[in-house]
Amino acid sequence: MGRLDSQREYWDTAGTTKTFGYPLEIGWLDQVPRDAPVLDYGCGYGRLTAELTGQGLTAVEGVDVSPALVGRARDEHPGLRFAVLDDPPHLAHPDGSFAAALLFAVLTCVPGDDAQRGLVAELRRVLRPGGLLYVSDLPLQDDERNRERYDRFAGRHGTYGVFETDDGAVLRHHTAEWLRALFEGFDTVRERELDARTMNGRPVRAVQLLLRKRVAA
Repeated sequence: MGRLDSQREYWDTAGTTKTFGYPLEIGWLDQVPRDAPVLDYGCGYGRLTAELTGQGLTAVEGVDVSPALVGRARDEHPGLRFAVLDDPPHLAHPDGSFAAALLFAVLTCVPGDDAQRGLVAELRRVLRPGGLLYVSDLPLQDDERNRERYDRFAGRHGTYGVFETDDGAVLRHHTAEWLRALFEGFDTVRERELDARTMNGRPVRAVQLLLRKRVAA
């Protein structure tokens, strides 16, 4: 994953001040045993890692590319497990290590096609056969402000939906077709759209997917 796709410098500076608020539907994970290993990939300051632990999941691990955010997570949630990804998206875990993984507002922070494919492939690797991947991310928005940003930055970044924020992040909103293609090797268990807020507090329409890793025939 290249510098643009990890954006470690951004997350270690401006990104440490952000608030992440995409809602978690804990009922989607009811079938995960309470002691099963669960991965919160792109955990930020540990909000969801702590929420999952508070709901009785006892083996949750959060990982993130940003040492500053992981430091904040450790300060705010002492006793929980957090690690810095030194070489994203690669994880220091054997194949099939996790019963479930969360990927909340991570793809939007990884603008490149190949980087997104590599990230999903790595999560597929570390999930058990039949393991669950709970994704929350952003489709293309239809408001004037976002459409203008998509048009303005498409030439620079080569993908419609990639744009730059005023404080230096490069983000991506996705077509439904791209998201379907990206999760090859998974079956959709549940899907929903919902109103949410971005890390800068703006209203946005989000999509959440509960996916199951296919069991080899």
